[in-house]
Amino acid sequence: MSNTPSISEPLISEPSISEIARTIDHALLHPTMTEAQIVEGCQLALRLNLASVCVKPYAIPIAAKVLAGSAVGVGTVIGFPHGSHPTAVKAFEAQWACDQGAVELDMVVNVGKVIQGDWEYVRNDIRAVQDVAKANNAILKVIFETDFVTELADKQKLCEICDQLIVDFVKTSTGFGFTKSGSGYNYVGATEEDVALMRKVCRPAVGVKASGGIRNRTDALKFIALGCTRLGTSASEAILKSDQTDVKSY
Repeated sequence: MSNTPSISEPLISEPSISEIARTIDHALLHPTMTEAQIVEGCQLALRLNLASVCVKPYAIPIAAKVLAGSAVGVGTVIGFPHGSHPTAVKAFEAQWACDQGAVELDMVVNVGKVIQGDWEYVRNDIRAVQDVAKANNAILKVIFETDFVTELADKQKLCEICDQLIVDFVKTSTGFGFTKSGSGYNYVGATEEDVALMRKVCRPAVGVKASGGIRNRTDALKFIALGCTRLGTSASEAILKSDQTDVKSY
């Protein structure tokens, strides 16, 4: 019998490099990424034996071909990056993704509906994609986008809805939640406070995924210690390198 923890079971002691690798969803989502770069990223995920890659929807067949027969899962995003797609479109996108070979779906909540407190819409939106995921034996991760959803009460309510639905994972950020500040943009990504809230409110069967701004092993270990069993990052190689020198990521 394998001693590897389940997808939502936290690691008890400080993890080994190989255990850290199996928490990482390698993000290949930058809009400028070419197919050659996506293939290169999938090959990196294979070499490092990561948990999954998370690719742009059109690239699912590319990733599925590279990763066929391996332990690295093919993931994609639904309603990305702002969650504004109509529910029916999200459900269709999820089914299309599964038909193309995706086994993990990272869905963005409708941010505007969350902020205005339309919780029935938010619940039904999540449930529609969850139904598709269940029908296809796919993992569903629900992205709160905490750079936009900043009120504690809203994050608490999202946790409660996801807990009631028993989704596979709650997730902090897309990595693209930039907010305007003067002449520039601000971005925070995953925080210890948000991850702690998710882990406190959601039952153990609901995993927690930290995403956004995770750049090195110190970051990774911090979030794993808080109960994360998945980490979204494009800096996978930097996290796992022995010298902890950041490498190019997208």
